[in-house]
Amino acid sequence: MTRNATFALVLACTASTVQATTFVVETTKAQQTIQHFGASDAWSMQNIGLWPEEDEQLKIADWLFSLETNDEGQPRGIGLSLWRFNLGAGSSEQGDSSYINKGTRTECLLRPDGTWDWTRQAGQRRFLQLARERGVPHMLAFLNSPPVQFTQNHLATNTGRGGTLNLRDDCYDSFAQFMAQAIKGIEQHDGVDIDYLCPVNEPDGHWNWLGPKQEGSPATNRETARLARATAQALQQQGLSTQVMVNESSDLRCLLGVYQTTWERGNTIRTLFSEDSAATYLGQTPHVPRLILGHSYWTNTPVDYMKKIRQELRDTCRKYGIGFWQSEICIMQNDEEIGGGGGYDFTMKTGLYVARIIHHDLCYANAESWSWWRACGGNYKDGLIRVFDRQHRSRDSRLLWCLGQYSRFVRPGAVRHEVTASRPEDPYGLMLSAYHNQDGSWVVVAINYSNEPQPLSLLLGGSNATTTWHPYRTSDDAGETLKPLPATNGQTTLKAHSITTFVTKKL
Repeated sequence: MTRNATFALVLACTASTVQATTFVVETTKAQQTIQHFGASDAWSMQNIGLWPEEDEQLKIADWLFSLETNDEGQPRGIGLSLWRFNLGAGSSEQGDSSYINKGTRTECLLRPDGTWDWTRQAGQRRFLQLARERGVPHMLAFLNSPPVQFTQNHLATNTGRGGTLNLRDDCYDSFAQFMAQAIKGIEQHDGVDIDYLCPVNEPDGHWNWLGPKQEGSPATNRETARLARATAQALQQQGLSTQVMVNESSDLRCLLGVYQTTWERGNTIRTLFSEDSAATYLGQTPHVPRLILGHSYWTNTPVDYMKKIRQELRDTCRKYGIGFWQSEICIMQNDEEIGGGGGYDFTMKTGLYVARIIHHDLCYANAESWSWWRACGGNYKDGLIRVFDRQHRSRDSRLLWCLGQYSRFVRPGAVRHEVTASRPEDPYGLMLSAYHNQDGSWVVVAINYSNEPQPLSLLLGGSNATTTWHPYRTSDDAGETLKPLPATNGQTTLKAHSITTFVTKKL
């Protein structure tokens, strides 16, 4: 026997002696309802949507939105169910005087003279249409700044002017009317309905929008509440059903307390949803659902802290009777386990790291919606897809397909169910979560973070009845991007460094 053959035999024997971990999907223990999985168009789609290479645009749209499969039954895309549209503030029209980096400037549909220009944001609006054509059921519009004509400093960036909203006091209604009319206009011009609207973004951010960098503005909780009420009224006047979402917090710690900011921008859940907070209470405001939106930046290390703060967030939301949406995240400097955000990574290294965050957001924070930051990006770990703007080309990543292990199979309205295991969950090993789709299918997403194959036994409910599962796997191996595998009865082995989604209904 050759040396290689002996080594292979040893590996096989070792794998066969590892005791399988038994996972039971608790079919009677329902948790939160999953609304959607999403990503945003900022800031790439304003360029990609204008590329002359239509085939490249359609390829990107298919990767992000498609629910179709190829002849081998392999999904063509990750089937996002929420698309976040960045409604611009007008820094592009200001050029270099905007104090904002060129790549992060945005156009505004409303001119300073009060007239509308529906040739603007054309690239972004094209992707709104491409998303709708591919069946994306929900759209969200978010703003980083009010239009520059309404701001106190006539800019879309704070430039260190303090921790209050960069909006003139006499322009709350004008800003609200702009948002409502823009949404109405997008419906009329593009045939796309906007389901959700976020008037402020990261209002409690400790980085404070000093500029020059990107559009943005802080806001106190009182300002957020005032703007939410004005926006709700403007939407009602336009006859729109769009819901006003608050408050896209920059850090989960700001939702729960005061973190690197002032008291006016902290304790957001209690301030906006406690009846005792009369001046800021939004719990009974029309068009404002009992939901809080936050970003999972900066809270993913150490791993035990990631779990702890999400459990605290879950318990706080339960106390005030609200839901939670994780509405934005990418890789930052403190994500040291994968080398921080610098330098794009096409491999499972980033994909698995993000999948672990998704697992914790869904299973411990009870997130009802989960969104990545940028759909497309450059040489930084902030894009699902790496784009090369000068060449007008793009390349997919394992990060894209790892998100797809959730978004493609866990569809809007699915209910998460508890999973019990014969061993404690290992954030560096096996992590499983289970979902029941509205079409009756069951879905289990199984992450193997470890460097070794992991045998498991997957049971649906407490009975020993055989269930046929159809697996789809993403790994670093060629072609393994939501690749369909042979059906299994639940007795299987997970490949090292992979994610496998098991579905009871074959695509």
